[in-house]
Amino acid sequence: MVSAHVNNEGSQESASITPGGTYTIQTVSVGCKIYIRRPTPDGEEERLAEILSIRDKPVNSYTSTLAQRTNARGGVKEEEEDALDKPEDKWEYFVHWDQFNKRLDEWVTGSRLILSRDLEWPRPKLPPGKKAGPGSLQKAPGKAPRSQSLLKKATSNAAAAASPTSASTPGRSAFPSPSPAPSLKRKLTDDEEEEEEEEMEGDDIDAEGEMDVDGEGDTFELNVNGAQVETPPPVSSFSKEQEIEKLRTSGSMTQSISEIARVKNLNRLQIGKHEVEAWYFSPYPKEYAHLPVLYICEFCLAYFPSPMMLSRHRQRCMLFHPPGNEIYRHQDISVFELDGKRQLSWCRNLSLLSKCFLDHKTLYYDVTPFMYYVMCLRDSTGCHIIGYFSKEKESAENYNVACILTLPQHQRYGFGKLLIEFSYELSKKEGKLGSPEKPLSDLGLLSYRAYWAEVIVELLINTTDELSIDDIAQKTSITHADIMNTCTTLQLFKHYKGQHIICLSEAVLEKHEKVRNKRRRRIYADNLIWKPPVFTRDQLRFY
Repeated sequence: MVSAHVNNEGSQESASITPGGTYTIQTVSVGCKIYIRRPTPDGEEERLAEILSIRDKPVNSYTSTLAQRTNARGGVKEEEEDALDKPEDKWEYFVHWDQFNKRLDEWVTGSRLILSRDLEWPRPKLPPGKKAGPGSLQKAPGKAPRSQSLLKKATSNAAAAASPTSASTPGRSAFPSPSPAPSLKRKLTDDEEEEEEEEMEGDDIDAEGEMDVDGEGDTFELNVNGAQVETPPPVSSFSKEQEIEKLRTSGSMTQSISEIARVKNLNRLQIGKHEVEAWYFSPYPKEYAHLPVLYICEFCLAYFPSPMMLSRHRQRCMLFHPPGNEIYRHQDISVFELDGKRQLSWCRNLSLLSKCFLDHKTLYYDVTPFMYYVMCLRDSTGCHIIGYFSKEKESAENYNVACILTLPQHQRYGFGKLLIEFSYELSKKEGKLGSPEKPLSDLGLLSYRAYWAEVIVELLINTTDELSIDDIAQKTSITHADIMNTCTTLQLFKHYKGQHIICLSEAVLEKHEKVRNKRRRRIYADNLIWKPPVFTRDQLRFY
């Protein structure tokens, strides 16, 4: 093995590399980077990936029963026989592909690892008292060390050592492996979250303590450890291609350290006639984890391990639309309003489903503080869910959206903008300014920016009078901060005769004309039959 050497700057030791062909699959541990075969439309490629977790190949009770029945009938498939002949396939590796988005992380079998290429080991941990250099994170001022942290680490290490997975793989390096346990019992207290953040800072010097989800640092800035924020680059240096590339290759945007550690536990979901791949971890019961396909009723969102159980359920299920009030209908689009306190089971199932495609939200079973607005596509068989957004019944920050999602099979058809437009129509009915809860996901951020730009430019083109930022906010229900951020991104502010004015450039007008020429669905306020719900103090008690 090539030994690690110290950098001349003395800030950090570099990672060591083991040449290909000199190690075995038992040597590979969590944190290593290795080349893995990845299927592509043109065949197969060898791509570098980081090992995030290792487990024994799971044996699901349901699938094992089917396999026993198949074997009894003499119908063993050749693929299964080949898999049994490969000893390295008794382990599975959860990997993050280099320069790929986190939603593409997946479980791979051991036979796909390329042992003939170099193996890169994780960077050595720094001593506890050693600083990582001027660019490293420092502890937030005022935080005293807790004596319970050593006890907590010792307890977690003892639990990891006693787990059956770690005991069943002898000879493997003792790196901690994230546990995919779907625990939703309670929310961590502030002290426990601070302890986890401090431990992560000590373990990984690349862990960022601040989260700037739009890359500019003006509006959506979140700095959790009080460090001084770097000066953002000028707006002229941003381009749409660079921004999309940054969002495409970015990692997790979640604020919860425990959520980052959870690895994806579902493979594919079948929702109606669509079969989609899960992107992230979702705390479905562990009995349903690692199934080839999880079958979901598209009307009540109940989940089943087999198509036979789903078909039996459909014979008894009486739902053909979300169990709420239909408040909007135009052509084949309907929107239903649901109270999380009244439709408890349905909203919980919706949250479980949406967590498969959202990584920046923390999911709990408490859905009672939220109202849910579900958009559906109507046909002769019923109302099929397209997407939804949730909204707090009482928001201290005046958020008009808490969580928003368009299901993957309906993305790239304009339904995301339609959901955003509908949320602002509700804000107009309420007579309030609204903004989505931060941080936004990568796709959510791009959708909101496109909507804000389209609405603001459209208003400026169709208005002959002078408009201030406040006038735009009152007409669109977009907050002043979001308007300022959008105008700055589009470079609409110009200095003219000692004052700042909003000026539309030729490039902005040309881009807006292309957007207008695209046929897309719109929300028509006349078809919205809705009054803002009013809740008493007793109704806002969530227990």
